[in-house]
Amino acid sequence: MSLGRSSLVVSLPKHWIELTELKPGDSVSVAINRDRSLVVFPGLRKEREPSKITLHVDSDERDVFIIRRIIACYLNGYSNIKVISKKFFTVTQQKAISNIVRMLYLRIMEADTKEMQLVTLMDEAKASIQTGINRMYLISSSMCRDVLVALKNQDEALARSVYTLDDEVDHFSFFLLRLLRSAAIEPTLAGQLAVEPIDCLEYQTLVHRIEQVADQATNIAKYLIMLGGRDKKISEPLLEQIHTAGCTALASYDKAVNSLSLNDLTCSNEIIDSQSKIETLDQDVATLAFSKEKSTEVICACCSIRDSIKRIAEYAADIAEITINRSHKPSF
Repeated sequence: MSLGRSSLVVSLPKHWIELTELKPGDSVSVAINRDRSLVVFPGLRKEREPSKITLHVDSDERDVFIIRRIIACYLNGYSNIKVISKKFFTVTQQKAISNIVRMLYLRIMEADTKEMQLVTLMDEAKASIQTGINRMYLISSSMCRDVLVALKNQDEALARSVYTLDDEVDHFSFFLLRLLRSAAIEPTLAGQLAVEPIDCLEYQTLVHRIEQVADQATNIAKYLIMLGGRDKKISEPLLEQIHTAGCTALASYDKAVNSLSLNDLTCSNEIIDSQSKIETLDQDVATLAFSKEKSTEVICACCSIRDSIKRIAEYAADIAEITINRSHKPSF
């Protein structure tokens, strides 16, 4: 409907007006979504109130359970988490809460023996999902590269350095998963982050896979540290075979992430098809481990390392599938 020569008027549904109890002369607010659609809010639009939740903790509750509950609250978008003990926090519980607070970009604003106030101070609307994912990937890829060097040289010190980086990837993982879960149910936040709801599903899978790649690099480092501490060495022929398999898996991972950013379907299909090559290398490692090695500790460590390498290749194939799926995404 037009009003005058240049203005257009949009009528609001009667049911919505009754539902929101709007009256003539009341104000409404309008926001523009990324797809250029309009969202109408009754009254003057307010900034999103920080969501709050209270967790009640038993004095004998295991610290791992408390950590899982705090993580769940964080991932579901709560900005203010009050943790209350029915009696008092044990020393173990206090340490566990303090450790997870650092991991989740939270701050302890108030604390005593019975209550802790956990608050997130980050402005989610100003975050960048793509920047966070890129940072996660760069750290995880460097971890894989360094752990393969540590493997080839059987360098325990370098393996320890890789092991300590896993927390950095976890920091990004938790924060990005929180953002994506919130954006999936809040159109306004999704618009500010420049993502569609379907993007949230794909990015969530991507974040999980990158985090899992870092976990596998950490697992390889752990077994190198274990072998070094027990003065055990992997034989050269087996070491060379494991290193070759690892480099092949890492190359697939790097290509998969690069193909996703370039929407390269040809390379993505090649990555998925190359899984048979990884399978062959994996079997060669297993054959050498059981035929050449005498130490049970070395055999067990090599089996775990080859499993981690195989998983890195599988995660690369999963990322390649995301690229293929996105190429057929419907446009709205």
